[in-house]
Amino acid sequence: MLLVDDILCFPFSSILWIFREISKIAHEELDNQGQLVNEQLRLLYMELETGRITEEQFDAQEKILLDRLDEIDRRLEDEGEFEDPGTVTTEQEVGNP
Repeated sequence: MLLVDDILCFPFSSILWIFREISKIAHEELDNQGQLVNEQLRLLYMELETGRITEEQFDAQEKILLDRLDEIDRRLEDEGEFEDPGTVTTEQEVGNP
């Protein structure tokens, strides 16, 4: 009977696996974007220290970058709320004890 349950639940578990993989890839891309923004902030501070930009230019660009970083952090937190804490076995999906 367990084999029949596995066969019947295979399409659902496959779709669930695909969504988890997509979520994992999206999470990695957001992490990469956050690292890119941090690097841009570091370069911006260097430009200010070397005198290439003025305080006003620095403040405007820093605000934009910090807003982007906040948005990335918010999206990562929102994604974390919807993540499944673990894998669900086929028996749990079907409702068998």
